[in-house]
Amino acid sequence: MKRLTERVHHEEIESEEVVWVRREDARSASKLPIVYSRKYAVRFAGLERLHPFDAAKGKHIEKLLCAELQLDGGSFYEPKELSKEQLRRIHTRDYLKSLEWSMNVACIAEVPLMAFVPNRYIQRSYLRPMRFQAAGSILAGKLALDYGWAINLGGGFHHCCSYRGGGFCPYADISLLIVRLFEQEPSRVRRIMIVDLDAHQGNGHERDFSNVAAVYILDMYNAFVYPKDHVAKESIRCAVELRNHTEDAFYLRQLRRCLMQSLAEFRPDVVIYNAGTDVLCGDPLGNLAISAEGVMERDRLVFSTFRSLDIPVVMLLSGGYLKASAGVIADSIVNLRQRGLLNYRNQSI
Repeated sequence: MKRLTERVHHEEIESEEVVWVRREDARSASKLPIVYSRKYAVRFAGLERLHPFDAAKGKHIEKLLCAELQLDGGSFYEPKELSKEQLRRIHTRDYLKSLEWSMNVACIAEVPLMAFVPNRYIQRSYLRPMRFQAAGSILAGKLALDYGWAINLGGGFHHCCSYRGGGFCPYADISLLIVRLFEQEPSRVRRIMIVDLDAHQGNGHERDFSNVAAVYILDMYNAFVYPKDHVAKESIRCAVELRNHTEDAFYLRQLRRCLMQSLAEFRPDVVIYNAGTDVLCGDPLGNLAISAEGVMERDRLVFSTFRSLDIPVVMLLSGGYLKASAGVIADSIVNLRQRGLLNYRNQSI
């Protein structure tokens, strides 16, 4: 996949080959293909409360799932932090260097006060949790190939590309996952579909995979909110631009149409599902009007469509700026389980 990687990131990487997920760690009979670490949480001396995002969303979902499914924390996979060498698979040296300046990180995180915080604290309290979440996306991709599905209780940083962050997204975990799948699984993964159902346009991965035939992008988003990236839109092969306050009936009808259209045009080996819950009614940034039941039906449609064809699904949580988001996500995962959509090869949870 040299051509693809060169398109995403033109700089030559001089480091040794980085092991992604060791084969012996790929599947455990005692674990579910759900990825989470306590290190996902952003703790910033209270500054995280100035941000609309729930910095502990993954933790809340994990607790709800453990209660609903009668699990313990050891039932989930835990990623290791991404190294600089791994990040360099996608990101340019200049971009990674720019994250050493607090002003630049403050712009990405959209928390102006961070500009006055020493960068060592930003690295430890904000960027390090984001590196763990990005690592979780990569691990989930590997697990999905082995189990048939996987869910990262974080990640989905779809506004970040190889050379620029934005929209709360400092690392391009989706692009990194795609390149690593192509590099590490050439016999199993030749074609990848991104189904981006966050309320915002996924301009990061769209910029990274412009005119790459092996990557198909389906993106449904509110056209009247951030980022309005018209250059990136050219990479979308199945697009629905939604209006403010779009409700369940129209939304789900368009999703069914797009899923069928996309599969008629492109048969992927794996699907990356960016399952943002900022589509929920009342979300201050998504400005759509999808009910909790609508989100659960959306997730069911995506999983049933691809799992019925034995196509692995990697689910990332992406945006969601209501306190209720964690409960909706947990309920949706439980619903998928009850409907038999979280079965995996020769076993079910």
